[in-house]
Amino acid sequence: MLLGAVPATASEAWQGAAFEGDRASLARLAEAGAKVVRVYRASDAWVLDEAQRLGMKVVMGLWLEHPRHGFDYTEAAAVGAQEKALLGVVARYREHPALLAWGVGNEIETGVADPLPLWREVDRLAGLIKRLDPAHPTMMVVADTGMDAFRALAGCCRNVDLLGINVYAGAVFDLPQRLREAGITKPVVVAELGPLGQWQAGRKPWGAPVELTSTEKARFFTEALAFLKTQPQIRGAFPFLWGAKQEQTATWHGLLLADGSATAMSDALAAAWGRPVVAPAPVIRGIGIGADEFAPGAEISAGVDAAAHDGGPLVTDWAVFAEATDLRKGGDAENAPARIDVRTLHADAATVRFVAPAQPGAYRLFITVRDRMGKAATANLPFRVR
Repeated sequence: MLLGAVPATASEAWQGAAFEGDRASLARLAEAGAKVVRVYRASDAWVLDEAQRLGMKVVMGLWLEHPRHGFDYTEAAAVGAQEKALLGVVARYREHPALLAWGVGNEIETGVADPLPLWREVDRLAGLIKRLDPAHPTMMVVADTGMDAFRALAGCCRNVDLLGINVYAGAVFDLPQRLREAGITKPVVVAELGPLGQWQAGRKPWGAPVELTSTEKARFFTEALAFLKTQPQIRGAFPFLWGAKQEQTATWHGLLLADGSATAMSDALAAAWGRPVVAPAPVIRGIGIGADEFAPGAEISAGVDAAAHDGGPLVTDWAVFAEATDLRKGGDAENAPARIDVRTLHADAATVRFVAPAQPGAYRLFITVRDRMGKAATANLPFRVR
């Protein structure tokens, strides 16, 4: 194993985030103190040059197709074509000075009853990569799907130097214990670190998951990153996602807003990386809505209790969207739901009154609070019209 390339603890050498964004957001990631950026696919290779300019390293993703998307790993021609393309990327970028490691696949086992054959294919490809590029470690990335999967991974994949696991919510705090119980001895990277996912969250009676506020998410990142730094088997952690992403909602997993605005989550990462911000994002202390269900055309009241770090003025954007229906697995791209044009009766920084949509259905009231520096806090409230 390439121990020289893999630090002994979750040190500064591997502090960074999973990334989807543009050059400006990558530069802001570096400014926040990140040393490493994790990307997912060959189309992200532009990040290598930009990271080199910014003094960062890259875990370069090598995307492997998923069976749930129709890829058949028993078809020799398709497997051979994927292998050829993957090794072509390795040959092209193996000497890049910003390259830190290869990330081979991401949760390709999603939706598969027996993941072991797929993981063996990842291991086979990792062996080919190591032959072509012995200077950089290989990392396979799997979902945190339970102890049976962990036990299977313990005896699998000798060509994989690092085991990447995507971990969300409180499961991160017992991860080291679960690794020991499963017999996993490889160095582990938390390849995606996130707060409560939509698949884990409590739900309204009609099925809408309840999202944490940006303040609650920031608190999770602060606690989780501090914990992981104390765990010797964990070699790094990549909060998910430095950028914005529509997945259940437009704000569930993004550390930044779609317009690039900083949040309490991005502040929490900077502080964990030794660069606490002077002017943190607004704090949300509470949110509320008059009821969960309303008649068409009824008056709806809602509010937010928020504060700027310096007690300064806040501006709140209130927006109603239909509940998302294009819901996918494994982070696949989703179409954003429509914004609903509602009649606003009153709106200020703390409260809103508006008329419920005429069409019965599930909706969300999105709350975006901004301070005078443009930093944002986010929350949303599901409600139903019937």
